[in-house]
Amino acid sequence: MLRIEHLTKKYGDKAAVEDLSLHIAPGEIYGFIGHNGAGKTTTLRSVAGIQQFDEGEIFIDGVSLKEDALECKRRMAYVPDNPDLFEYMSGIKYLNFIADVFGVSATDRKRDIQDLAERFGLAEDLGQPISAYSHGMKQKLALIGALIHKPRLILMDEPFVGLDPKAAHLLKTMMRELCDQGGAIFFSTHVLEVAEKLCDKVAIIKDGKLVRFGTMEEVKGDDSLEEVFLELEAE
Repeated sequence: MLRIEHLTKKYGDKAAVEDLSLHIAPGEIYGFIGHNGAGKTTTLRSVAGIQQFDEGEIFIDGVSLKEDALECKRRMAYVPDNPDLFEYMSGIKYLNFIADVFGVSATDRKRDIQDLAERFGLAEDLGQPISAYSHGMKQKLALIGALIHKPRLILMDEPFVGLDPKAAHLLKTMMRELCDQGGAIFFSTHVLEVAEKLCDKVAIIKDGKLVRFGTMEEVKGDDSLEEVFLELEAE
């Protein structure tokens, strides 16, 4: 579903990500772990096609991001850690705008927006301007916007930040549902307990380089993910 091959992104002489290769198969929830500034967001933004990279190649569902970025973007969705939404719009206008961009039919969008808004507890607030939303409400709106065109791949940067416990539980359930239907998820998080319980595989990045990756059992062995992460950080 997602193949990252020898990705390198530099800022001046500093490599934010260096020679990173990672493969994510359909059905997998893949966690991306690392300290602040390790290269997680740079990697996700590169995969999302909103940031140029210097070397390497990225394939989304078999399609080259370099050769056909538009088709890649049709097949995925990206939720940043701090959603930058059009705050002058109402919630429903924003979701209809996203549905227009991805060519979602009127019938499908009406059904899915209503269903997702009710599940996230946002149905009563869709008529309000986004500027009046709390951070958690904006996060829920961004998630709904990411889901309405039924992407094959979802990229998320710290998706649980700002969500209340009920919404966080719902998101975890929906992540598994999407992967059970053949999709894939690649997300960064600092909440290691969530990653350990939720992810099929995990990758740990340090100073722009992958230092460990694989199935959860391969990465952590008999230890907790937190213990492994702290040990690698200390090296």
